[in-house]
Amino acid sequence: MPSETVPRAGRLDTATLDHPAITDEEAVRADLYGLLAALLSCAPDAATLRDLANLSGDASPLGAGVTALAKVAAQTEPRAAEREYNALFIGLGRGELVPYASFYLTGFLNEKPLAVLRGHMRRLGIVRAEGTSDPEDHIASLCEMMAGLIRGDYRATLSVTDQDAFFNTHIAPWAGHFFADLEGASGSLLYAPVGAIGRAFLDIEIEAFRMAGASASGRPQ
Repeated sequence: MPSETVPRAGRLDTATLDHPAITDEEAVRADLYGLLAALLSCAPDAATLRDLANLSGDASPLGAGVTALAKVAAQTEPRAAEREYNALFIGLGRGELVPYASFYLTGFLNEKPLAVLRGHMRRLGIVRAEGTSDPEDHIASLCEMMAGLIRGDYRATLSVTDQDAFFNTHIAPWAGHFFADLEGASGSLLYAPVGAIGRAFLDIEIEAFRMAGASASGRPQ
């Protein structure tokens, strides 16, 4: 999945840094987080739908989700994508889903998980972009932050420890539930495979961080 085809959500300000080189595997991870961030930030436009239609996957659960997304995107018009996005996430007062960590973890918006996230963002040098009204614990913003941590958008030196701490504090406890809800939502057509991709990718990330932690501590994997 070439990085140039992955749209960026643009919900955060990033410093101008000389980014360190990252491996191909890390670039793919960042691209996947960036893809999720963009699609969950707003409805895809015509150009994005064309890019999505050109994606291809493999036989893995993640690859199958990518293949399904490409097939549906090829058959989806921008207006239909916008209607679906609005029904799922905006609605009249509230959409079918509420994609915020605070809501999934406490049942309410703007609760302690958001305060904890804001403190973590300050320590990592992550700043919300001007004009962004959503609380920072929106799933799109969290995915964008993970992409930035992998690429080195906020620090000149990448830290797997920082990635692990951020992921397991702010994403792992609830995002799998959200992506499963998105995959099964009554209004999901284009977004059902987005949910499948997010759920499968999260499983991979959880296991990868577990193995990295076990390796660092010398525990059997």
